[in-house]
Amino acid sequence: MVNSNHIKRGMALNIDGDLVVVVSFQHHKPGKGAAIVRVRIKSLAKGTTVERTFRSGEMLEDVELDKRPVSYSFEDGDNLVFMDTLTYDQIPVPKSDLSEILPFMSDGMEFSVLLYNDKPVSVIPPNFVEVEVSYAPEGLKGDTATTTYKEVELATGGKMQVPLFVKTGDIIKIDLRDLSYVERVNK
Repeated sequence: MVNSNHIKRGMALNIDGDLVVVVSFQHHKPGKGAAIVRVRIKSLAKGTTVERTFRSGEMLEDVELDKRPVSYSFEDGDNLVFMDTLTYDQIPVPKSDLSEILPFMSDGMEFSVLLYNDKPVSVIPPNFVEVEVSYAPEGLKGDTATTTYKEVELATGGKMQVPLFVKTGDIIKIDLRDLSYVERVNK
């Protein structure tokens, strides 16, 4: 059991029989009355995010999740198959869980998986990934007065907006949390 005042981002809780992960939290002390804790939680079973309010000092059931390193192996129908790098077990995960970052994934890419009773409940991608640009159109001369972006194709099959100076063959760093261009990597 954990006190609602000690909730942290990323903590796993059992709320009303549903396994959830804390996305964000805020302690609030109104001018009159007791303090409360507002928490945004994501249901690991349903994938929905809701906001809940708890009284300050309320006891909640925390859940211990096992975090293991895995690497992306291959796509199998509606599943993505990951390999546990410690036990070499194959772990299937629904493709819909990682649909946003699927165009940026490559074979052997390192992830973390959260297990509850030896069953995967969530796959955590790395914060950053480096990908080669397979096609970049030429930027127009004199188009550099302001920050201008162009769409490029990546070796993984994805497309994204990058600054004009990025060329075919460059390796770029992408932030998978918001799917944004970070920098060009010098190798």
